[in-house]
Amino acid sequence: MDEKTRVLICLGAATAANCIPCFEHYFGKAESVGLESDEIQEAVELASQVGKGAHIALKKSIGNRMGREKEYSLPCDRKTDHSCCT
Repeated sequence: MDEKTRVLICLGAATAANCIPCFEHYFGKAESVGLESDEIQEAVELASQVGKGAHIALKKSIGNRMGREKEYSLPCDRKTDHSCCT
């Protein structure tokens, strides 16, 4: 894997994990590996959607365990044509 791809993946992972120090570290490397701001922004937006989906799934699981079943609409849903990853 080339370094540009590696840094882009790390920026997305840091975003999804809500890790500001990790994001800042890899953001500092972004320019030196040739990442453009629009590429970084796209990775951040996709990772944010993944993080949002994980949070909603967690809320649903906690609610179910507490006997408060509530239907949450996930950003990525295999049952529909809706996907956060497009």
